[in-house]
Amino acid sequence: MEQEKIRVLYLDDEPNNLTMFRAGFRLDYEIFTALTAEEAFQIIRKQKLHIVIADQRMPHITGIEFLKQLLHEDPNPVRILLTGYSNLEAVISAINHGQVFRYIKKPWDDDDIRMTIENAYEIYNARQTLKRKNDELTKINMDLVRINDELNQFVYSASHDLKAPLASIMGIVQIARMEGEEDELERYLSWIEKSVQQLEIFIENIIDYYKNTRYEANLIEIDFQSLIQEMVESFQFHPQIPDIHFDIKIEQNHPFINDEFRLRLILNNLISNAIKYQRKDETQKKISIYIHVTQTYTDIYIGDNGIGISEQYIKNIYKMFFRATETAHGSGIGLYIVKEAIEKMDGTIQVISKEGEGTTFTISLPNQKYKETMPLAQENTQIVG
Repeated sequence: MEQEKIRVLYLDDEPNNLTMFRAGFRLDYEIFTALTAEEAFQIIRKQKLHIVIADQRMPHITGIEFLKQLLHEDPNPVRILLTGYSNLEAVISAINHGQVFRYIKKPWDDDDIRMTIENAYEIYNARQTLKRKNDELTKINMDLVRINDELNQFVYSASHDLKAPLASIMGIVQIARMEGEEDELERYLSWIEKSVQQLEIFIENIIDYYKNTRYEANLIEIDFQSLIQEMVESFQFHPQIPDIHFDIKIEQNHPFINDEFRLRLILNNLISNAIKYQRKDETQKKISIYIHVTQTYTDIYIGDNGIGISEQYIKNIYKMFFRATETAHGSGIGLYIVKEAIEKMDGTIQVISKEGEGTTFTISLPNQKYKETMPLAQENTQIVG
């Protein structure tokens, strides 16, 4: 790989100095010159410079004043002050206010300038490396803070949601023992079954959360027709299924490659929610699933005519353990896992919901087979049915 050429800007109000500087160093470096501070700043705004050299004595602005302004305009280039006058105060001011790397006297020595530029470029690279490392550490620290907050919330909510069904089971058992009525036994067993189901759902969600966090992506070609049919059939024993009509439309004329595990996790949660949050008084319960596959993206729409989500809760539905309704019992972690899984697949999710009318989730996932040629944006296809 060809080494980057060092880019140097030299500001001086004397044209002869600029010509001599360019002639002496243009073969070694990419040279930019300016007669005024205004010209210099125009160049700085257009070019990524490594080193800026400024003459101290200029008619409208001193080199120190210019370099001081440069700190606010672009703090990245290494700054060098050049002057024909030995002035200790100017040197001290340059170091304190312009954060100058070195002070060089005129007339300059080419070898001295060349060595100074090389050393300054090493400083520039070291600073950029340090900045990248600091940015990485900042991101890691932010992630750690987020993970720590989520862990605290997870431990608190998990302990509560694990204990609550068990406490209900124990309470029901105690009541059954005290009453001892056989005709009440079926009712108590039904309560116990409901508590066990809640506990089972929560444990499954914890396992999904762990897998989504830890598992590496396994990219395979996905046939949506088979996948959706299989997933809908997996819900056939759900007590609400006989009353729900599934309207399924799949348009797939291109192979789609992505992480099947996370895709199943996403679809399972969203279809399960669409079933769970149906309106009891709705006579024509319906779930619409529409999938449109292109060379670059797949758009997935899952909509229902269920209870919907109140507008005040929409912004919180992806938070861990958030429950927007008590109508149906859930762990409050499902949509959090969905969003995390979609982000790991480099996709996006949107929701449109109206309380009392239903909810539609729109997911857009990149086709990993065509990821490198993927456009920056894509218009979503509108849901049908």
